[in-house]
Amino acid sequence: MSFRLGIDLGFARNRYEEPEVWTRIVREELGLGYVSLIADILNPAWPQDYREKLVKRIKNGLEQYDIGVGACFTSAMTRTPHLMHFDEQMRRYYIDWFKKFFTMTAQMGCKMGGAHFGVISFADYEDVDTRKRIIEQGVLGWQELSHFAKDIGFECLLFEPMSVPREMGNTVDECKQLMERVNANAGVPLKVCLDVGHAPHPDERDPYPWIEQLGAVAPMVHLQQTVLHKSNHAPFTQAHNREGIIQPEKVMKALEISGAKDAMLAFEISHREHYDTDFCIIEDLKETVAHWRPWVAD
Repeated sequence: MSFRLGIDLGFARNRYEEPEVWTRIVREELGLGYVSLIADILNPAWPQDYREKLVKRIKNGLEQYDIGVGACFTSAMTRTPHLMHFDEQMRRYYIDWFKKFFTMTAQMGCKMGGAHFGVISFADYEDVDTRKRIIEQGVLGWQELSHFAKDIGFECLLFEPMSVPREMGNTVDECKQLMERVNANAGVPLKVCLDVGHAPHPDERDPYPWIEQLGAVAPMVHLQQTVLHKSNHAPFTQAHNREGIIQPEKVMKALEISGAKDAMLAFEISHREHYDTDFCIIEDLKETVAHWRPWVAD
């Protein structure tokens, strides 16, 4: 098995956004060599000339600190309905949005990326016929993106199983069905980005069976410390580990059972803007990395 530790750049949003700052932190303070670049840091909707300047700054920082872009993904501010928007014009907009996003990150050596599968509004979800139509549009949108991804050198696309039915993928079987539908006509395969803390269907809240059943098709796993029935996105500090259910040894064992051979394990840690947390982010992340290092050397 070949696994590597990385970090989702959500920690840098509005705190360490300058490329020269977050690249230095990732390498010199955290000792990590991989990031998941999020659209909150490099949004394809921003002005083109600004994006071009920002891409250059990011590439320079990545090169200076020898950091790889293991994946690109959406995040908090870009968590929208995307390919399952109720309006066709907006679905088309987001397909083009993803194409720009993937193109920018491919310039940095990124080989995979994605988002949640899509989000259906309550009105569309409660009407069975409309729900089926919107899901089919989502499948077609992902298929179109998969062929584009192949053309720019990506190896796969990713979707993240979410917590309620209208956000898609809240059971293991549904995740498998979504992949099967998209991959029936895909350029590169659609796979999953597992999150060990997501609290999906009430009958499937134990994270370890998810890893055992889907780890082999999960090139990226989001790591967070949490408790059962919640998604706390807490750091792996001594205080949180006392209550938390996520243990490195159990995660790695579950991946082994799944048959997984290769994955980026990306810390997705969220600190609220509060005096008790805002000034200890880096120290918490250092402790988090140290907690996992005995299990993932790369």
